[in-house]
Amino acid sequence: MQAVTFKRWEWTHKWTSLICTVFLLMLCITGLPLIFHDEIDATLNPAVWEPKHPDGPYLSYDQIMTIGLAQRPNEVPIYMSFDTDRPVVNITSGPTGDADATDMHFASYDLTSGELVPPADVGESVMEFILQLHTDMFLGLPGMLFLGFMGFLFVLATVSGVVVYRQYMRNLAFGTVRKQKNRRLKWLDQHNLLGITTLAWVLVVGLTGVINTLEKPILDTWRSQNLQHLLSEYQTQNSTIATANASIDQAILAAKQALPNMQLQFVAFPGSDFSTNEHYAIFMHGDSPLTKELITPLLVKASNGEIVGVSEMPWYANALSLSRPLHFGDYGGLGLKVLWFILTLFTLWVLVTGLYLWWKKR
Repeated sequence: MQAVTFKRWEWTHKWTSLICTVFLLMLCITGLPLIFHDEIDATLNPAVWEPKHPDGPYLSYDQIMTIGLAQRPNEVPIYMSFDTDRPVVNITSGPTGDADATDMHFASYDLTSGELVPPADVGESVMEFILQLHTDMFLGLPGMLFLGFMGFLFVLATVSGVVVYRQYMRNLAFGTVRKQKNRRLKWLDQHNLLGITTLAWVLVVGLTGVINTLEKPILDTWRSQNLQHLLSEYQTQNSTIATANASIDQAILAAKQALPNMQLQFVAFPGSDFSTNEHYAIFMHGDSPLTKELITPLLVKASNGEIVGVSEMPWYANALSLSRPLHFGDYGGLGLKVLWFILTLFTLWVLVTGLYLWWKKR
């Protein structure tokens, strides 16, 4: 490689690393507990709640909805969602179907009795605080996009680091750490070794992190194009929001029969942002560790429970869905999470040694 070309790569590696390192340190530190968010939630929120009738029959979804709306008499249903690990149905209601999030009310109900399920305590709030700091630094979309740019610089720093590593280590065996030399050379070798051994993982986590920061633009694009196309195809002009709806159980049963290899995720009611004025929008997801993040929406006519449309998610929405669990190592159980934790510690050391080497060189 020519000296001028190498200097350009070295300059790129230095400045992209310096610009993003402080934020990458924050992301790594907050990411460590988020890798084990399920286990931490279970520890901070021990399973003290139990269904009232563990071995009894479940109430119907229509019955749960009736109970929920009876407690919110001036509101309409917006969404119904379902816990995967306990018999709990969640109902989101509000003054109108398109109400702002601040005006919505969320409540959980025991599917065996219809009684309210108490919300989680402070433990979940702690994890939510860490997640929001990791996601957008409490700055909303600007914070997400800023961290996405830092992630892009991190990926660029990683790629340029490979070029620099190849040039510096061309006369040394792979994995050499010159302990007998001065501290700076020892830290340089550690920086290079951990950087090159975590290369593939860093690129995966970095790229999925960048994709995650684009969540709102991706979802807005999906809603304005693919979902809106599906909705507008079946939305009657000047239609009013359906009130005499068909049975929710009937609509869900029709969706399960149409997609037998998928599981129920949530239901959007007529008038909400994810449905028309005349239809339920029922969202299904896969039943395997890989496909459980892939969503397929169906439109079910609210008046009679008939399925009128099914829409596959576009590639960019699927990329977002798949990047979320991959970013935190949620695919392979506890073993993969431990590996993610160790690799994050390695990345932290790469960042720290990089700062040290820059400071000593100054």
